[in-house]
This record gives sequence, structure tokens and C-alpha cells, in this order.
Amino acid sequence: MYNLLVGFPDGTAFGGRVVEHTDEAIRAYVAPGGRVEPSRLVNLPTLVMPELGDGEPQIARVGRIENLVLSGSDYRFRFVPNPAVPEIAITQIEAAAQHLGITDWEFVRTHWAVKDVDLYRVLNETVTGATPAPRAFRLPIEAPREADLVAVMMPFDARFDPVYEALDAAAADAGLRCHRADNIWVHDHIMDDLISLIWRARAVISDFTNKNANVFYETGIAHTLGRDVIQITQSVEDVPFDLRSIRSVPYLANGEGFLRLREQVADRLRDLVARSRVL
Repeated sequence: MYNLLVGFPDGTAFGGRVVEHTDEAIRAYVAPGGRVEPSRLVNLPTLVMPELGDGEPQIARVGRIENLVLSGSDYRFRFVPNPAVPEIAITQIEAAAQHLGITDWEFVRTHWAVKDVDLYRVLNETVTGATPAPRAFRLPIEAPREADLVAVMMPFDARFDPVYEALDAAAADAGLRCHRADNIWVHDHIMDDLISLIWRARAVISDFTNKNANVFYETGIAHTLGRDVIQITQSVEDVPFDLRSIRSVPYLANGEGFLRLREQVADRLRDLVARSRVL
């Protein structure tokens, strides 16, 4: 899925125009009971552009939404462009409209839609003609996504074994299976196993406890690849500032805390599974 924002150049979206031109099944997910759930929009890739021919530069940009809040009857937000994606002429978006799920009327209507489309895949295949090519590692593009796989990013420390056990149980409760990179030895270099795990995963769980730099790096890769990321932490202060707008699951490092963590993560995973079934 991706957010499509047409108009709204000042970071304010009219409440009555949010989730317009959105399929009913997706609308039920992002706005349960008719009320938008911001956490289900800020994690999505986002395409923003002005109305066609409205006098604004006719370019589209790709990025993500931060700080989405309801202010009166409108929604305030901040759009953060993806520096790896150049600006795109709206004429190119028009040419790819069918693949992007955009109707002709939407180009001249200020609104916020949510589309059941893999934005980056369509742009790579029909607009930019390029596939992201990191220099520090290789993306295993030949490997298929595994719909039941949950990847866990956490410090390689025995103190986190009870945390992983709770997450493994949560995945099983949701009908999924859980792996972390130190449980895998396919490649000689552990980084290759990490990237492969993130690439193949349906979702990623990142434990930000103790501000582990490796976990931050791996989470950034997961976000870039468009994976659903569940953030957990023993302290909210360990969550990077840029990611605090995304809901995290706090937990205590004791028996009761691990049980609660299992319940909350299992609920979130079930939600992701249910969403994928209606899309």
C-alpha cells in the first residue's frame, strides 16, 4: 500500500478529503470506525504531487509521512522526501496511472487516497526504470518473500534471549514463524544473512533497547525495503527521535513484562495478517 497525496502543499489535509478514492477494504483498515488511525498511514510509502495544471511545479515526490495528527477537523503532517528517489514529472505519473491505481479525476482533485499498490515496485518498473543498488551489500532480489516469516532485529546478547522467546511465541500465536540472524548460517558474511532475512520477511520486529547501532541500521534497511516494522523497547528514551512518531511497544524485562510483550506483538502480527488477506 501507499499514500497518494494530491494537493495539500502546506502540510494540512482537509479531514473530509482523507481516504477519498480508497478501496473500502483498505479504508476499513486505515480508518476503522470511520476515524483515521495515524499509525497505519505513517508507515506507508508516500507519493505527493500538486493538482494537474494548478500553477505549482508539475512534479511528484516520493517519501514518507511523519507527525500525522488531527488538528480540529483537519490533519497536520510533515512529508519527508526519500533522497534516493529523484523528483518525477507528473506526466510520467500520468503515464503510469493505471499501474499506480490512480484515476483521471484524481489528478485534478485535492485529496488523500491509500492505494493497494507496491509504489516502489511500480516506479522502478514503469517510471524510473531502475532498481535500488546499495554499495555496502547486495539485495537478494532472486529470493521470494515468505508470507509467514518474521525477522527479529536485536542485540546479539544472551540477556535478550527471553525477549526473543516471547517474540517467537508471539509469532507462533499469530500463525507465523520467527527468525533472527544469529539463528541462520547460510552465507560466510553475517551481513548477507541479515539482508536476506529482512528481504524475505513479511514483517520485522526491532528492539531499540540500549540504542544498539546495528539494530538502528537494520531497521533503516527494513523501512527502505517497505517492510512492516514493529518497534519494541524497554525504554522510550532508546527510540531514535525520528522514529518516535511511530508507535512502539514498551515492555519490562521480567516474566510479566515478557508475557505482555507476547500478547501485544501477537495482536499486531494478527492485524498485519488480517490486512494482507483483505488486500
